[in-house]
Amino acid sequence: MPLSDELTLESPTGSDWLGLCGARVLVVGSGGIGSECAKGYAAAGATVMIVDRDADSLAKLAAQPEFERPPITRTADLTQPGAGAEVVSEAIAAMGGLDILLHCVGINDRRPVLEFSEDEWENVMKVNLFTAFAVTQAAGRHMVAERAGRIVVLSSVSGLLAHKNHAPYAASKGGLNQMMRVMASEWASSGVSVNAIAPGYVETALTSNYLARPGVRDGLENLVPAGRLGSPGDIVGPALFLSSKRASFITGHVLYIDGGRTLI
Repeated sequence: MPLSDELTLESPTGSDWLGLCGARVLVVGSGGIGSECAKGYAAAGATVMIVDRDADSLAKLAAQPEFERPPITRTADLTQPGAGAEVVSEAIAAMGGLDILLHCVGINDRRPVLEFSEDEWENVMKVNLFTAFAVTQAAGRHMVAERAGRIVVLSSVSGLLAHKNHAPYAASKGGLNQMMRVMASEWASSGVSVNAIAPGYVETALTSNYLARPGVRDGLENLVPAGRLGSPGDIVGPALFLSSKRASFITGHVLYIDGGRTLI
């Protein structure tokens, strides 16, 4: 059979090549990428808990037919001190443990460096970097004690490339990459892997208004050798792979999912 761009995940009753059937997964962030990955984990047979600060978004996601059984949902603002540890503790209690964490929380504010106030800069850092630290530290504490676990954080090509009008976002993603690498180094001997997936520009509900501006879509597509922007579905396979038993010897890695954007 020829290779296809479409990824088909077999049901829990079929082959469990990834070893995710029965895994206990916490997905933080129910946006386009987080929601598609949550469906992917569920399709692979995992038990899934999804956390977001938007209760309406969680309710709509949980009701989608892709879930054979509704995921566990929890509303929380992870920018608040202690919230990350609390959410991880609740996930462990609700699922009887925690095998996989996927952090998909992030915002962007596209303006020149000179236009940012200190509070505006801090807000991006708090949402993108602090929430990742809080929840991955708490998950890591549990996984190190259990001597097993997979952590995947959502980074961006902006953590590598110097895009104009992306200063706080780029700084937060660059910081996320280095934080991930240090965690990976510290926890590898305990059987815990920590990796990042770094998409190029992905079409989601949060980016639709920006892409609708005259010339924006064409300009971005021209930067991608593959000739198109990404979709949330493009992220699912890589996220599940890095979460799986097949990736047990991969840690501290930033996986770019960008159609070749970082090649030029």
